[in-house]
Amino acid sequence: MGLKLRAFRDRDYIETIEGMFFTVVGNVHPNNYAIAYLKYIPSPNGKWGNDKKFKRALPYYTVPMLLDTISYLKRHYLHYVKYFDELEIEMSAVPIDRIHKHYKPEERLQEIIENPRDQLEAMVAELAQIVADEADIPISDLGVTGSILIGIHRPFSDIDLVVYGRESALKVKDALKRLYQEPKRGVNRLSQDRFDELLDRRQRLFHLSRNYAEIICMRKWNRASFKGKDFSMHPVKKEHEINEVFGEFKYKPIGLATIRGVVTDAADAIFMPSKWKIEVTNFIEGKKVDNLVELCSYEGLYMGVVDNGEKFEARGKIEAAYRHGKLSHYRLLIGSPEARGLDYIKPLP
Repeated sequence: MGLKLRAFRDRDYIETIEGMFFTVVGNVHPNNYAIAYLKYIPSPNGKWGNDKKFKRALPYYTVPMLLDTISYLKRHYLHYVKYFDELEIEMSAVPIDRIHKHYKPEERLQEIIENPRDQLEAMVAELAQIVADEADIPISDLGVTGSILIGIHRPFSDIDLVVYGRESALKVKDALKRLYQEPKRGVNRLSQDRFDELLDRRQRLFHLSRNYAEIICMRKWNRASFKGKDFSMHPVKKEHEINEVFGEFKYKPIGLATIRGVVTDAADAIFMPSKWKIEVTNFIEGKKVDNLVELCSYEGLYMGVVDNGEKFEARGKIEAAYRHGKLSHYRLLIGSPEARGLDYIKPLP
């Protein structure tokens, strides 16, 4: 099996013994499982892969589509669905003993840099070097995820990069923003046509008004273009930056609510899950609780969408967080099955 010992990180991939591919979510996992969603399944009519073909089980990462993959697994591969008492939720997760291979983005990127096997891999190597140069970070802090990580990419595939560690992630964020202002070396903002296409999709999938969808899309620094090819950049924590173990907090659902507030700390908003420390100024709808001090989003669209000192409106599921059996605080969760895709975070003027 040859599994190298490094903890599961957000956006790693797992190949199961049945030949399915799962994408790892977050860096905090139970002892014998990796929390992950089903992404690609073998299919003779699939668009991905070469000798063996695959299709996407999850076309886009939205909660309703995620629930569809869980339903599929319950029908065909029940051992990949587990109810976690700590979260009081049913999720897809891969048992450690059903892992065929653990794919690590930083190892795959090094492999590609040393020996790119096609035009897309050559672009990955070139883009990673440009990002490392412009951000002044070691290239070992970068990785490649998605279909390129698992070697089933086709010429139409996008490039999905990861950057490891808070310090390097912030440097990359600043470097990309500079490149958008003064494009060079092939890195540029998305074309207007591509931006409009993404805007329409996000408006449709996330039930947002055009105005709010546009505000959110304009704030997304991590989607861009390299020599006409779409690419994305995803910050991921390193192990020493993880300050929580699975089960340390037990979360109990309270109910759906809409709130307004102010962000007091957005340091963890660039990671998955995205977390903000907040002060609530107004309960608009739902049960009112004291000590609601955190926003937590598993919906990638909202990654980093509000910053320190900014006002926001959010709808989600209130959860009570218990630590060692004692009530610690409340949080508002975006990306829960209960909200069925109708939760959101909106920046306010």
